[in-house]
Amino acid sequence: MDKLRIATRKSRLAMWQSEHVAEGLRRAHPGLLVELVPMSTRGDEVLDRSLTEIGGKGLFLKELETALLEGLADIAVHSLKDVPAQSPPGVDLVAMLPRADWCDLWLQKDGLAPSDLVPGSRVGTSSLRRQSQLLRSFPHLTVVPVRGNVETRLGLMTAGKVDAVILAAAGIDRLALELPYRSRLEPPAFLPAPGQGVIVVQCRAEDQRIRDCLQAIHCDKTMRSVVAERAVVATLGGDCRMPLAALAEQVGEQLHVRARLASGDGRQCLDAELRGGIDQGAELGQLAARELLDKGGAEILEQL
Repeated sequence: MDKLRIATRKSRLAMWQSEHVAEGLRRAHPGLLVELVPMSTRGDEVLDRSLTEIGGKGLFLKELETALLEGLADIAVHSLKDVPAQSPPGVDLVAMLPRADWCDLWLQKDGLAPSDLVPGSRVGTSSLRRQSQLLRSFPHLTVVPVRGNVETRLGLMTAGKVDAVILAAAGIDRLALELPYRSRLEPPAFLPAPGQGVIVVQCRAEDQRIRDCLQAIHCDKTMRSVVAERAVVATLGGDCRMPLAALAEQVGEQLHVRARLASGDGRQCLDAELRGGIDQGAELGQLAARELLDKGGAEILEQL
C-alpha cells in the first residue's frame, strides 16, 4: 500500500485532527502518501436547528462513512464523542489515538465564574449533557442553544450574544486558541461526554491491510477507558443526544468508572461509580448503566 485517503469534515478542527492522524501514519510508514479528502456533512450544513431535532451528532459521520463504503476514501477521522455506540454495517472503529484533555471549559470574556453571573445570564451550549450539569449547580442561568464550529461559538460570546460558552478543552488546545479566561469544569460537579478528547479512525470492516496499517497509531490505554464509557451508552440504548456523562480512568491496575444521567433541567441527577480490572471496561460500563437504570434512569429516558 503506497497511498491512503482520509475522509474528513472541512472545519479547521476536523482538518487539524485528520492532519494529525496523517502525520502519525507518515512517521510510522515512511514513503506512504497520505492525502485528505475534505467533505461537508449534514451536521455541518444545518445550523438553524439543534442536533437533537435533526438526528444527533451521527449526522457528522454519515457522508464520511458513505465515502468509505463507496471507495472514495480509505479511512475517516472522527471525534469519538460524536460517534454513536453502534457502527453501521461495513465499517469499524479501528484505531484510537492517545487521549487529549477530556474536560469541558467554562469560557467567559470577563473571567466571571458561573456563580458570579446574574440570574438569567445566557450560556451557549447545544449539549444536553452540559446543560443538565450546569443547571444542576447553577439553576439561575439560562441555556441558549448554539451551533457551529469552535470559532463561531466563541464569536457569539465576544459579540455579546451569549454571556458564556462551554466547549471541550481538547478542541481549544488543538486549535491553539489564546483565551484570556478559561476554567475547567471537572468532577465531581462535571463529567465529560463518553469518548471526549479522543480522535478515532474508521475504515472498511474487511480491509485488513488498512487495519494493520492503523495499528501503528493505536493506543491500548485509551481504548480500555473508552470501551467502558461507550458500554454505558450502548447499554442505555442511547446516543450523543442523551444527557449522559461518563469517564473511565486507569489508576494503576484498576479502571475507575463514573457515569451520570440527568434530566435536561438538572433537577434529577443519577450517579454510578465502579472500580475493577483494567481489562473489565465493557463489564464495568454495563454495570454502571444498569445501576443508573435501577436508580430511576428509565424514567429520565422516558421523559426525553
